[in-house]
Amino acid sequence: MKTPGIGRNDPCPCGSGKKFKHCCLGKENSTASNPDAVSTSEALREALEGRQFNSLQEAQAFLDQITQQQNRRQLDEFHGLSPEQMHRILNFPFASQGLVRFPEVLHTNPVAPILTLFELLTDAIGEQGLKPTAKGNLPRNFCREAALTYLGKEKYQERTRYGGINREEDFDNLHVTRLVAELAGLIRKYKGRFILSRDCRQLLAGDGMTAIYPKLLRAYVEQFNWAYRDGYPKLRFMQSAFLFTLYLLTRYGDAWRPQAFYENAFLGAFPRLLDEAPPSQVISPDETVRRGYTWRSLVHFTDFMGLATVEPVSDELLCHEYRVKALPLLDQIVQFQLPR
Repeated sequence: MKTPGIGRNDPCPCGSGKKFKHCCLGKENSTASNPDAVSTSEALREALEGRQFNSLQEAQAFLDQITQQQNRRQLDEFHGLSPEQMHRILNFPFASQGLVRFPEVLHTNPVAPILTLFELLTDAIGEQGLKPTAKGNLPRNFCREAALTYLGKEKYQERTRYGGINREEDFDNLHVTRLVAELAGLIRKYKGRFILSRDCRQLLAGDGMTAIYPKLLRAYVEQFNWAYRDGYPKLRFMQSAFLFTLYLLTRYGDAWRPQAFYENAFLGAFPRLLDEAPPSQVISPDETVRRGYTWRSLVHFTDFMGLATVEPVSDELLCHEYRVKALPLLDQIVQFQLPR
């Protein structure tokens, strides 16, 4: 039976921040395995103790009031956010005025790896366009030239020591930049060549990269499939919760912190994510989620988009430990409107 006073699209009263229909709908009789739901049920029982109602409508109004109070209370596991705020961050990241704002044009020129590669790409396309390979990818010579410019001679030689750049996919960051630029409607194929879209040309002639960057960011989080870049399970929720990661960086990123700090914060807010990790005899669900989060949300998102620096703590080839610090661009592109 559906919980009284809660709509399918309302924040789940368990405090997860997800919509009720995607969380505890149909699981109301399983609260023993759900500490959040238990605490909510206890709060309802305490509020109802000793109360009498003259009608069902009066009882319903009281339950609605208690549910709203529960959804508006700040939670430690959400680092100061309420379930109601988390619900909006997860489900309406770009449509939550009064909670968060994404400017369409930045006030200073942004600096980010994706922009460096985007500029190399637009320069190569130019007025004449750029002929793709038979498979529709960027030509090999351009990929090599872009990699050398982007990485520098020393890093390029190190990068190609055990295998050269023979196709677009061999230079992952460039490949992703091209895909995201197409998703953002900034480049497209026309008459067998890559060309800049009319919108892209207008933006470049006007506000330039200050207007281009917000479009790339939005395409990256809304349209590009983050799981495409790594070998970890889909775990789509990591991408859906991109704004919570940015919230954590805004709150704690002024100082260097180990990546484990952000892993712990994310898993502390969404412990059920461990249930979505497929069983493995090689790696535990906890390690799967942690590694996936570090690569997908920190390295491939915040670092690639220039929102944070994510760097290994040692020069060891298989180093899995990183330290993280926010960059100035973060405060430009996302502006939380929350009391501190």
